[in-house]
Amino acid sequence: MGKVYLVGAGPGDPGLMTLKGKALLQCADVVIYDALVSPQILEMINPQAEQINAGKRMGRHSLLQEETSQLLIEKAEDHAIVVRLKGGDPFIFGRGGEEMAELVAAGIAVEVVSGITAGIAAAAYAGIPLTHRLYSSSVTFVTGHESAGKYRPAINWQAIAQGSETIVIYMGIHNLPYIVEQLTLAGLSVETAIALVRWGTRPEQEELIGELGTIVEQVEETGFSAPAIAVIGAVVKMHSILAECRPVQS
Repeated sequence: MGKVYLVGAGPGDPGLMTLKGKALLQCADVVIYDALVSPQILEMINPQAEQINAGKRMGRHSLLQEETSQLLIEKAEDHAIVVRLKGGDPFIFGRGGEEMAELVAAGIAVEVVSGITAGIAAAAYAGIPLTHRLYSSSVTFVTGHESAGKYRPAINWQAIAQGSETIVIYMGIHNLPYIVEQLTLAGLSVETAIALVRWGTRPEQEELIGELGTIVEQVEETGFSAPAIAVIGAVVKMHSILAECRPVQS
């Protein structure tokens, strides 16, 4: 019986891959990876390893979640080192907790190797500090794409709008009109700054800066699309100051 490693690949820049994650890729027998893992990260995989694409994108699923979990169990029964390579961090909107629970229930040894989540790195590469002594002392990470049958019927956007100075939204582009409506109904000004960061930390990174009242129109006019994160709050104002000093993609 082998061991499964849930490894965070980070948001895309190979320089942000952890040393432990890279070492596991280089000695893995099997790597089951997600759609958003960058090609540069995939190049780190042991050439002799079996590579399986289990990626999920909006409307296009290579494997169902249940099939992925079962595949991990089956591969661990025959191989010593099985890596489940997930974009960002396995435990931040990556369903790593679900996969870990399934593996533990099946009696499979499992270990999590954290990765840098897109909500932090994409904002940093866009020159947006999520906290700042003058602008924000609190951050909330929230998904903009809820699954059916979840533990509660809906995100409490009013509580989020009133309870945090910086809001980072994952997978929110498709539901952006609804999210903006809910946040403004909850009391956020239509002049609240918002930044959308697409393909964060990669060479093709794009940013769209605006305000809550006009961002949906900007998205429609420019054709801005997923995958992207949204950062909402006064810290977005720092983008114009720090964008020129952003990190260089590896």
